[in-house]
Amino acid sequence: MAKHLPPSAAGLRLLDVGGTAGPILLRLRPDLDVVIASVLAKQWDYAPQSFDAIVAYDMPLDADYLAAILRLLRPGGRFVQVNPIDQTLDAIGESLLKAGFVRCLVEPATEQGGILLRGERTHTTSDTLERVQGVAQRDADLIDLSSFKGRYVHLLVRQQPNKPVWRLSPDEVITWDAAAVAQEGDAALLAFSSLPKAVAFMQSAVLENVITGINKVGKFSLQTATEWPHRAIVNPTLGSITDMAIQFIAVDPSTAEAPDE
Repeated sequence: MAKHLPPSAAGLRLLDVGGTAGPILLRLRPDLDVVIASVLAKQWDYAPQSFDAIVAYDMPLDADYLAAILRLLRPGGRFVQVNPIDQTLDAIGESLLKAGFVRCLVEPATEQGGILLRGERTHTTSDTLERVQGVAQRDADLIDLSSFKGRYVHLLVRQQPNKPVWRLSPDEVITWDAAAVAQEGDAALLAFSSLPKAVAFMQSAVLENVITGINKVGKFSLQTATEWPHRAIVNPTLGSITDMAIQFIAVDPSTAEAPDE
């Protein structure tokens, strides 16, 4: 279930319907901000679009329940539920689509049985910038890596060659160079606490022509980040680097994490 949670700010706000799934997810993701909700959707008194994700276990998928979930999810937020009893996958998928979810997934939960279902609240291209900026604002700026409490950091990367792995010829090797600034006689990598934070910064940097050539955001574990030979500035603002020279530092792509699903 954890891998189906959406990309988010460093702290993901999650509604746990019934209180079953949340404690399990917290063991895997200590950064989660979990709110326990009643199994009765009519009792929910939360602001619309106020959750990154909603999870549940063994709940009937009636129309009112799905509509209530959709109302509480932010654009791009995800609903994930596990049901312990096998059901018709196509029928569940149709229920999610009919309720208004997109990017729906219905699959066996485990080899022993049950199903996992996932749906996402849609968003339009026109609201993407506003949505990314809104999520990014949840994370503090200019954090020292030693005091950062998240699980991952993200770097702005120039990948060469700029093509997917399946298009590489046998003699081609992917290299990554990450954006950094010259600081105190050394270089400091520009790191970000979440994918939205990285994208929000990159959008502004590109518009202001401060950084060019970025074609990827690399995701690294905090443990990997602490082993880098250069220091990192977590969540720099554009204003904080205005007078600094931009440079690029080689990073090993094999040390990166798999991107968010």
